[in-house]
Amino acid sequence: MDKANPSRRRPTGGNNAQRSIQNRRVGRWTLDVERWALKFQRAESRRSWIRTTIAISAICSALSVHAAELSPAEAKQIGKRIWQNECNGTISGLTSWNSGENFASLGIGHFIWYPKGQNGPFDESFPRLVAFMSARGAKLPSVAKNAEPGSCPWNNRSEFVQAQDSAEMKQLREFLANTVDLQSQFLVTRLSQALPKMLAEAARADQSRIRANFERLLNTPQGCYALVDYVNFKGEGVLQSERYHGQGWGLLQVLAEMRPDKTPAETEFSRAAASVLRRRVQNAPPERNEQRWLAGWLKRVNSYSRD
Repeated sequence: MDKANPSRRRPTGGNNAQRSIQNRRVGRWTLDVERWALKFQRAESRRSWIRTTIAISAICSALSVHAAELSPAEAKQIGKRIWQNECNGTISGLTSWNSGENFASLGIGHFIWYPKGQNGPFDESFPRLVAFMSARGAKLPSVAKNAEPGSCPWNNRSEFVQAQDSAEMKQLREFLANTVDLQSQFLVTRLSQALPKMLAEAARADQSRIRANFERLLNTPQGCYALVDYVNFKGEGVLQSERYHGQGWGLLQVLAEMRPDKTPAETEFSRAAASVLRRRVQNAPPERNEQRWLAGWLKRVNSYSRD
């Protein structure tokens, strides 16, 4: 299910230094904004509500600036690593439906698409990906032109597998293989929107630590890759449906699990992710048999501590 990653070439030292300075500036600025927003978080007056909304919007803007600093080539390089993680970088793996699941997994990030009448706890991201690519001029294949939540045209895995050699499926795979750059940009954009969602869900006492851990990872190319990959892999961790026994397994939970001042940040993030995923498997309903996936999951998060 999850495959090993190729190495990623680091940008030049000058670019790293420049990005580090930019990140520190953004970090200091967002910290001031966050502290100001939290001061008024519980206020009930209209003025305080407006101020809090402006503060959260400012955080979103700061993170969007950072995401925009990733060049298209850098974003695509991260996207290719995620494609490698999901299906070993194969064209055939761009259209998958895993055994035991009730949804298709499509594209380099194995974006989820549920069939009609199927409900699940996991975030359905393929329709959002299609909308993102369409807005940027991508010519959609027929099967994706009306991609809405719960509109996957194959009703189950058996139908999906039988259709692997159909003209419709081949057209979809070709489209996904030719839009790796746009899919990569979608992945980076999702990360740029993640922090405000996580801070809104986190306990007030944990918010500063979560933000600090997030920004530590943003300061390195390997940390950026780890964040983009994990938020696509297991989500932001803010959905109540993505919980077993009240405990989630998304990016929020991993950032909260990180121990303070442990360096390098990527190594600590990798350790924390492995701990959160083991807990998920322990809490999972027995009928899901999630133990079968754990080795692949751990292999994937172990890649975060390696260039």
